[in-house]
Amino acid sequence: MIEIVSTGSDGLNEIELREGERVQPGAWLKLTKPSAAELRDVSEATGAPLDFLQAALDMEEPSRIEVEDDHILIITNVPKLDDAATFGYDTIPLGIIVSTDCVTTVCLEENEVLVDFDALHHLFFDTRKRTRFLLQILYRCAVLFLKYLRIMNRRTDEIERDLRKSMKNKELFLLLDLQKTLTYFTVALRSNRNVVERLMRFFSNPSIHGIVKLREDDEELLEDVRIEFDQAIEMVQMHGEVLASMMDAFASVISNNLNIVMKFLTSVTIVMAIPTMTASFFGMNVPVPWQGNHVGFAYAMLVALLLTISVTVVFWKKKMF
Repeated sequence: MIEIVSTGSDGLNEIELREGERVQPGAWLKLTKPSAAELRDVSEATGAPLDFLQAALDMEEPSRIEVEDDHILIITNVPKLDDAATFGYDTIPLGIIVSTDCVTTVCLEENEVLVDFDALHHLFFDTRKRTRFLLQILYRCAVLFLKYLRIMNRRTDEIERDLRKSMKNKELFLLLDLQKTLTYFTVALRSNRNVVERLMRFFSNPSIHGIVKLREDDEELLEDVRIEFDQAIEMVQMHGEVLASMMDAFASVISNNLNIVMKFLTSVTIVMAIPTMTASFFGMNVPVPWQGNHVGFAYAMLVALLLTISVTVVFWKKKMF
């Protein structure tokens, strides 16, 4: 699917891609799961190399920067919600091709990074300012990582509360899923951080100033992008260490909870066996106390009750219950 929009004096306008025509300057081409024919049409309309447009369609594509003629390819990995039920997250490549007169984004799926760049929020970005638009996309990517990490942190606290009274492995599997997500995030954030560092060096290179040029008002935004990625890396490392220690600790907690339950059940079994044992003695076909007394049954039950209470008190003092 191809969406072409451009910031104008009256807001964000949609543009039609006509065969054989170049895209007008200042346009943003948003490609989501494009077909081979759509990629060829966009390549002809923007002059961007076809391999640049196809790069982000590989799920295993690493973050990187490439320059060819008048086009810069920036591949960045963006987070996405993979499983809402388990709060599982993954990363997906997002390709950003900056040309001399337009910006093209390519992704296999709709992603939350580009959601805010719509007609409702058109006052916060300008597709004609290509460098700033690129930095705003990267900034949104870093902020989204931080948002998901905060959600995962709250989810970890909920699982921890459940684990304190659990004897099942369900919560441990949930922690394992979160730990796997943190591994994906760690790899993606480090590679994205390298892209930002290389991008900072690129802006100081006069040879690419014809494609992108860092203005004074964009320098602060670029620094914000770097800071946000640094913060995300620190947060994901901290959460990873906490999760690893939690899994080790709560595996022991589950085992200990099971031991407590087994101890309780064993104590109950012993206490409940006392009346049965007393009744067995008085039920033998041999002389027993009070066998000729009409209240002998009550005496036998009283003996059983006293023995049961005595054993229960002893177990209680020894904290067997």
